[in-house]
Amino acid sequence: MTTAGTGYSRAMDAPVDHSASWPYENGEPGRFSYARAAHPAGVACEEALGALDGGRALLFPSGMAAVTTALLTLARPGQTIALAEGAYYGHRVLLDELAPWGLRCVEFDQTAPPPAGADLILVEAPSNPMLTMPDFAAAASHPAPVVCDATVASPLRVRPLDHGCDVALHSATKVLGGHDDVLAGVLVTRDEDLHERLRATRHRTGMIASADTAWRVHRRLSTLAQRLDRQEATARILADRLRGHPAVRTVRYPGFSFLLSFDVADGDTARRVERAVRTIVNATSLGGVRSKLEARRRWEGDRCPPGLLRLSVGLEDVDELWADLGQALEAA
Repeated sequence: MTTAGTGYSRAMDAPVDHSASWPYENGEPGRFSYARAAHPAGVACEEALGALDGGRALLFPSGMAAVTTALLTLARPGQTIALAEGAYYGHRVLLDELAPWGLRCVEFDQTAPPPAGADLILVEAPSNPMLTMPDFAAAASHPAPVVCDATVASPLRVRPLDHGCDVALHSATKVLGGHDDVLAGVLVTRDEDLHERLRATRHRTGMIASADTAWRVHRRLSTLAQRLDRQEATARILADRLRGHPAVRTVRYPGFSFLLSFDVADGDTARRVERAVRTIVNATSLGGVRSKLEARRRWEGDRCPPGLLRLSVGLEDVDELWADLGQALEAA
């Protein structure tokens, strides 16, 4: 049983079954027979995740494992993947790795319609780190399947399936896990046939999350709403204050969730700011209870403005965070 809106279920209170295989029932495989196919902790977590996103969920050992499974299931050699500009750079890196297998990637402005010839559309709501939102209506009206990465929004702010997308994607490492102690990914769909195809790909490739990972993600869902509300309230205040700071040239914040980005004068200035923070951690990743800041040019290259800093807001006091940002900007 899952409690609506919390992700909590009684299965979280049960011991984690670490079995790799289970006895057959009357000579036939039962609900659980081999852990690469499914296991109790994983199924319980998937039921909670599916309820949050309004579909049926599958859990993976990372967000990249989830998107890889989606690509292997939905794309074929010779096809074109339309990828949102300014979205998570790892998606483009993965698609470039798959180019020798005959996949072509084209980036497009996700606030406008996808290119007509696309065979699969990958959008992000909002994009990371540029924080644009997709034109869901335009994407849904395209004949190609649509996968939406809603990691930054979480299902509590954006449910892609409600907007006509075929698959919702999350890196559960981020706000769903929320404590920087778990690596996991999620795919959610309402299409039963597609769910089975995705599940079959996961089974064949072995990209299934462990029982311990599933239990941790499931447990973290019970505090998701409270964490996100606090992070979001702080992010709004910080975005407003950064807009008024003389050292800040551009602030990007979609109006919800915990992530914002802002530009300082140049790349050298951005590096000095990230090295000067004290309360905020200079580290990668996002969505955790500790605030993190980093200059993204090191990962993004030319697709990212040189002075862009990404700030993932945690649970610290807003004035403490603002004081840290202020001294770091002054020090730069």
